Amino acid sequence: MILDSQKKKAILTALADPEAVSIINSTMNQSKSASDIIRETNLPHTTAYRKIKWLVDEKLLVVDRVLINDEGKKYSLFHSIFRSIIVKYENNTILVDAEQNIEPLNRLTERFFSLGQVD
Repeated sequence: MILDSQKKKAILTALADPEAVSIINSTMNQSKSASDIIRETNLPHTTAYRKIKWLVDEKLLVVDRVLINDEGKKYSLFHSIFRSIIVKYENNTILVDAEQNIEPLNRLTERFFSLGQVD
């Protein structure tokens, strides 16, 4: 259950935006680069980058990994934080229940705790 009103507002705003929903859907099962998201969702580049940035800022998407391509350019892979979201309006109250997408959270935690380890 999501209790934080800012997080609830962000989730409701994202669900009301078809472009944000398409980005969340695209990254729900697999981490993807912005280019992959654009290709899969057919969103204009500027729209996709703006929405991805907003979703990351609102913590609805996470940067799963940062990779370097053959030309030496960095790019990020994004993954949705939630696997499912249920919204219910009852007695003048909006209830938002979300199932976390555990895979990216586990990977981020593992990477964080492995930073200090020396092999």
